[in-house]
Amino acid sequence: MMTNLNFRSGARFLTAAAAVSIAALALTGCGGPGTGGTEDAVEPGSGEGTISVWAVDGQAAENDALKKIISNFESSQAKIKVDLKLFPSDQYTKAVNSAAPADLPDVLDFDGPTLASFVYNGKMAPLKGSVADATLSNQTDSIKAQNTVDDAVYGVGMMNAGLALWGNKKLLDSAGVAYPTTPEKAWTADEFTGVLDKLAAVVPGGKPLDLSEQYGFAGEWGTCCSAGPVIWSGGGTMLKDNRASGALDSEANVKSLTTFASWKKYTDPNADGLAFPSGRVALSWVGHWTYPTYKALGSDLVSIPLPDFGTGTKTASGTFAWGMGATTKNGSAAGKFLDFLMSDESVRIYTAANGAPPATKTALAASDLYGPGKQLQLLGDQLSKACGAEDQISDTCVSVTRPVTAGYPIVTDQVGKAEAAIYAGKDAQEALSAAARAIDQNFADNDGYKK
Repeated sequence: MMTNLNFRSGARFLTAAAAVSIAALALTGCGGPGTGGTEDAVEPGSGEGTISVWAVDGQAAENDALKKIISNFESSQAKIKVDLKLFPSDQYTKAVNSAAPADLPDVLDFDGPTLASFVYNGKMAPLKGSVADATLSNQTDSIKAQNTVDDAVYGVGMMNAGLALWGNKKLLDSAGVAYPTTPEKAWTADEFTGVLDKLAAVVPGGKPLDLSEQYGFAGEWGTCCSAGPVIWSGGGTMLKDNRASGALDSEANVKSLTTFASWKKYTDPNADGLAFPSGRVALSWVGHWTYPTYKALGSDLVSIPLPDFGTGTKTASGTFAWGMGATTKNGSAAGKFLDFLMSDESVRIYTAANGAPPATKTALAASDLYGPGKQLQLLGDQLSKACGAEDQISDTCVSVTRPVTAGYPIVTDQVGKAEAAIYAGKDAQEALSAAARAIDQNFADNDGYKK
């Protein structure tokens, strides 16, 4: 599990999804689709009064930012008040899963991979008709893909999350390594192996790469942030036509993940989390949330696209977003609050507190970190080149949405375990085929998680 991280779009982006795996398997994996929570259950109400809001208890700066935004909302008008309830991250998804649809709040925070499960169990309401069209159209394509289930939009996001190779320019220059700065010029997997050979000669200990092993490949980190980009970049998918067999254990995935595992000999395990900032390694495969620590390198800090395994560099995207409880009796007021959360000023306040990429088009373009010409423009550009779901991947898109299925808990559980096994030396075909069988059996036991 991830340690020493505080960003909701980093730590909680991964922690909640991983923590929900066991709970969601128990709550949705042996149940069935909910009978309530359709859009017909949403009542617009008076558009006034007090709305209830549930959210994950984030780091202090995030909580302060959210409370500031709520205060601004209440000051902007006199008819709607907000009753905010914060839950510890390890209890939040369980609380939502345990609650009957009628007991859920008007507005709730949710982690992207949990959305399909919430929808399947009648917890969430589509936003069309409650949230302004301008709000929905201002969402970036990558976050909109995460928040869409069966062509209906159930969420809006203030922030997103993205991956890159962080590079130490001083060490790269010492090894004579020129690095790509745009997704179109990403190193191929073979070129990357050659780069690691050169860098091994100039870094202490001869291990120039950090793959963020300390987060654990067997958890959500493995699925979303290492195995996922490798699979998608190699032309593969985790699921196809709601099945893992023939997709997850494809020849393309076997090849790509075998190549990834071959880099273990170049990798610092990074048990202390200091491999990159201390200069032990030249490259760190991780997300935007390490920037507050890594920026100490100053002008020597560079961002580089992940390696291209054959169909272009790819990155996972998606994180926490906001939606409406399926049976809210005040959809109009809830919609107005969501509109306010997605305003440029609200997004600016929130992403300034946690360093995440903005998830609205206007705020991303104006970002001091991720906008055009800024230090982290690469991550912003990657999120702007959205693929959508796995079955929509092309050579030119970059950010991919994790499988949108109520069965995601079993998918991430098995994909992460398979990657960990392959990295430890197990035959890739054997590991992936076993994972595919387990996923398919779970889907069969749950009627494919289809209503």
